[in-house]
Amino acid sequence: MARADKVTAVAELSERFQSSSGAVLTEYRGLSVAQLGELRRSLGEHATFAVVKNTLTKIAANDAGVSAELTELLSGPSAIAFVQGDVVEAAKGLRDFSRANPFLVIKGGVLDGKVMQPDEIVKLADLESREVLLAKLAGAMKASMANAAATFAALPVQMARLLAALEAKQGEQDGGAESPSGADGAEAADGAADEGEAEAGDSD
Repeated sequence: MARADKVTAVAELSERFQSSSGAVLTEYRGLSVAQLGELRRSLGEHATFAVVKNTLTKIAANDAGVSAELTELLSGPSAIAFVQGDVVEAAKGLRDFSRANPFLVIKGGVLDGKVMQPDEIVKLADLESREVLLAKLAGAMKASMANAAATFAALPVQMARLLAALEAKQGEQDGGAESPSGADGAEAADGAADEGEAEAGDSD
């Protein structure tokens, strides 16, 4: 490879490291061209799988500030999955493909600047994808809104029942207050009649 081509390749790899949310280093010894094509398709539309030269990749990774812990793993036939979107989807694709094709070896990776071991990448693949989590969140929000709507719809009925109960209670209180007043009125009338009879006796 000419020097100018090497400089271009290093610059492109460095830019990929910097612009990607994650990068997974693999060894693909023994995989056919058809199998590599199948692997690329299994990673989803937000990830690319590139066969790389170790020496140039080390330079590019250093330029991009990638930890030396990852570049030390660059040996043998190497390829890197650069992820621009959901890293969980790409991790699932790599894990599932490596299970069916043991020639693909996951050697390590980097996610948001943090170096990840192979077992950590496999654990990442066990997580739910971003789309699934968003769908669950939307479902939970929809259920909460439906519950709130049902509560608001029930408020007028509850208020009407409360007002009816208050009116009934007020009516009972008013009825109880009339009885003592009526008794007092009857007693006053009887007293007035007695006084009238006494006056009539005096006049005689």
